[in-house]
Amino acid sequence: MRFSRLLLLPMAALACADPSGPGDQPSLITTLPRQLSGAEQAIVSATPEFGFGLLRAVNRSFADSNVFISPLSASMALGMTLNGTASATYDEMRVSLGLPDRPLAELNAGYRALIDLLRGLDQSVDFRIANSIWYTQRFGPSISTDFLAATRTSFDARVTAADFTSPAAVSAINDWVKSSTNGRIDKIIDRIPPEMVMYLINAIYFKGAWRDGFDPKQTATLPFETPGGARVQVPTMTRKGKFRAGMVNGTQVVELPYGGDAFVMTIAMPAANQSVNNFVSTLNPAAWGTLTAPLAPSTTDLYLPKFKIEWSDRLNDDLQAMGMSLAFQPGRADFTRLSAGLGRELYISEVRQKTFVDVNEVGTEAAAVTSVGIGVTSLPVPIRIDRPFVFAIRERLTGTILFMGKIVKPVL
Repeated sequence: MRFSRLLLLPMAALACADPSGPGDQPSLITTLPRQLSGAEQAIVSATPEFGFGLLRAVNRSFADSNVFISPLSASMALGMTLNGTASATYDEMRVSLGLPDRPLAELNAGYRALIDLLRGLDQSVDFRIANSIWYTQRFGPSISTDFLAATRTSFDARVTAADFTSPAAVSAINDWVKSSTNGRIDKIIDRIPPEMVMYLINAIYFKGAWRDGFDPKQTATLPFETPGGARVQVPTMTRKGKFRAGMVNGTQVVELPYGGDAFVMTIAMPAANQSVNNFVSTLNPAAWGTLTAPLAPSTTDLYLPKFKIEWSDRLNDDLQAMGMSLAFQPGRADFTRLSAGLGRELYISEVRQKTFVDVNEVGTEAAAVTSVGIGVTSLPVPIRIDRPFVFAIRERLTGTILFMGKIVKPVL
C-alpha cells in the first residue's frame, strides 16, 4: 500500500489565499506555558520511541489494513501497571516503554505533570484523559496500599472494587469507557474471564477543529489507489492555503494545525517507489525528526480524503515482541509491588486497545482506550468454616500431632 494513496493526494503548489480570516482563529500558541521538568521531559522523550516501536509491531499483522493506535494511551495504562512490578519484570517493562533508568517516583511525577499539561494546553481543543483501576472484591485485601496511592496520585486514577462474577461489573467498566470517550468507544470488554482480578484502563478523547477548515462545498469524489493498485472513488476535501510542508528524500510531509496550533496532524507520504509498509518499518524518532525538521510555510492546494476508522486489537504479542516478555508469563512475572502476598502469581493476561478517528472538513475527533487485565494463577477462595469439621494441633516440621478433635457445634 502506498502512503500517498492512504491519506494524502498530491499537493499542487499554487499561490492562493486562506479562506479563514484572522478573526475566525484562536490565538496562536507558540510556547509551552512553562518549561518541562526533567521527569516530564523523560516521559515526552520516551513516547516517540515506544510509539514507533508499537506501530511497527502492530503493522506486521495489519499490512493490508488501516491501523490507528494511541501510544500515549498504551503508555499511560502500562505506566500505571509498571507501579506494580519489581525486579526483572519492572526492568523489561520500563525499557520496552522507552523510559529512562530513573527512580519510579520521578517517572510517576513525569506522567502526572504531562497529564496536567496536556489537559490545559489549548482551550480551543477538547482534550480529555482519564485513568481507572477496577479490581474484584475478594482481591482487594491483597492489593498494596502504596500501589493504589501511587496510581491515584500520579495518574489521577479512579479506583473501584466490583464483583467480577456479576454482569454489573462489565456494565460499570464499559459505562466508564463510554463516558470517558464522549460515547465514541462504547465498551472495552465483553466479559470478565475467571482468572482476571484487575483492570487498569486509560481513556483519551480529542476533538479539535482545524485552524483553517475545509469548505464542504469543495469536497469532491476523487480517485484513491488501493494496495493492489486498483483505484476507487472517495470523498476528498480540498483547501487552498498555507501549510507547513516539505519534501525529504522523496517523502512529502504536510502539517495541519488545530485550534491554537499546539496540536497538529502531520502526514508523511513516502516516495512513489516505496510501499507504506516498508516506510513504516523504517520509522523511529530519528527518522521522524529528519522528516519534520525542515517543514516550512508553503502556499499550496491540499487534497485530503475524509476518513473514519474504528480499530481494535489485542496487543499481547506486539508488546512481547518489543521486549515486554516476563510480565505476560504466569509463574515468572513479578508483581510484588502490586501485591506482596500474591505478586508472584499475578501476570498480564491481556492488553487491548480500541480506537476511533473521524477526519472531516471541520476537524478531527479521536478516542482511544487501553485496558491492561491482570490475571492470577490461583486466587485463594474465601474459606468459611460453617459446617462440622475435624482439627488437629500439631508440630509442622516433624508432623507430630499433639491434639485432634471434631467440632459439630462451636460453643463458648
